[in-house]
Amino acid sequence: MKLKKYVGMFSIMALSVSLAACGPKESSNEASSSDKKELVIWEDKEKAEGIQDAVAQFEKEHNVSVKVIEKPYAKQIEDLRMDGPAGTGPDVLTMPGDQIGTAVTEGLIKELTIGKDVQSIYTDAAMKSQMINGKAYGLPKAVETTMLYYNKDLISEKELPKTLDEWYEYSKKVTDGKKYGFLALFDQIYYAESVMSGYGGYIFKSKGDGSYDPADIGLNKKGAIEGAAYIQKFYKEGLFPAGIIGEQGINVLESLFTEGKAAAIISGPWNLEPFKKAGINYGVAKLPELSNGKNMSAFIGVKSYNVSAYSKNAKLAEQLAAFLANKENSKKRYEVTKEVPAVKALADDPVVTKSEAAKAVAEQSKFSELTPNIPEMNEVWTPADAALQTIATGKAEPKKALDQAVETIQGQIKAKHSGK
Repeated sequence: MKLKKYVGMFSIMALSVSLAACGPKESSNEASSSDKKELVIWEDKEKAEGIQDAVAQFEKEHNVSVKVIEKPYAKQIEDLRMDGPAGTGPDVLTMPGDQIGTAVTEGLIKELTIGKDVQSIYTDAAMKSQMINGKAYGLPKAVETTMLYYNKDLISEKELPKTLDEWYEYSKKVTDGKKYGFLALFDQIYYAESVMSGYGGYIFKSKGDGSYDPADIGLNKKGAIEGAAYIQKFYKEGLFPAGIIGEQGINVLESLFTEGKAAAIISGPWNLEPFKKAGINYGVAKLPELSNGKNMSAFIGVKSYNVSAYSKNAKLAEQLAAFLANKENSKKRYEVTKEVPAVKALADDPVVTKSEAAKAVAEQSKFSELTPNIPEMNEVWTPADAALQTIATGKAEPKKALDQAVETIQGQIKAKHSGK
């Protein structure tokens, strides 16, 4: 998913020795200066504890040393571009599903030789995020969607509006410039798409097989414009404060919620622990329904384990990725990190179902869609966000702003991707 949506929480855990200098090599040429091979895995921030036991078991079974380094997962591909060729990169890394296409195009990650039996243990959407032209380039370890957080001290579960129209009416009653009802970062396409797609908009037209047509952009189609107009009225009527527009919007939104000044917000699982530590008596639920009867959508974020194209021990690295992402270790990882696993069989496991947050993510996933994982998606974020901000601030009407965004996106795709 998009970098700024995943601002991690930070610490470092190292479990063994350092990585030998490496460069792109075929697994048949794998070698080591000693009997004990060395692997490096880049794990997400504050998530290494979730794989500590699995890593120790893998080390023992394979006579290998594994060093775990924590890095913000959405930035790992950026670091791999530099560290991989330099021989200081990982063998296994963590990355968002929407970066797979770019990583494959740039030759940064290896195709995995996993069979259908392994692929079939994961949810269809999660595994599909790792596929490019029918080939698998990673194994999903966690899924997430946005959801509704609500302050139980301000509104009870029984009173909770079920539709966005009801939240709009509720917000009109309680908003006074100091306190607010429902808030969302609708000036960003990552969040606004949940409304726009519900009315028939889309980013790239899906071909139905996990691939997309970058020539068919739906951000200025009738449904997208209708959704954007619906979003605009929250701003026009002062139901959203001006402070939640722009780069600092996420900080303002979260502060209003943790200070008890907002009854409900849209956010993701990454805020479960921070909000808990802030002492907020909150509940979570799926996103509301729209006026047309459809549920608000959300992007399904998939975190995966992938093998670096620069790995000196690619075959062993693939075995490590598969081991960490198997059913048993996915369950253990969930118990520690609370990130919802991508393994089908764990969806009904009591360990998962007893969690209100996991249930909310699972329910919202039914109405959600994968973020397009093609390289052209990189050209969407900035123009789309810019258009939504002009809509939010009233500087442009939805059709004009979205037409301009699509024109910009098309121009950037032509300039950067037409040579493929």
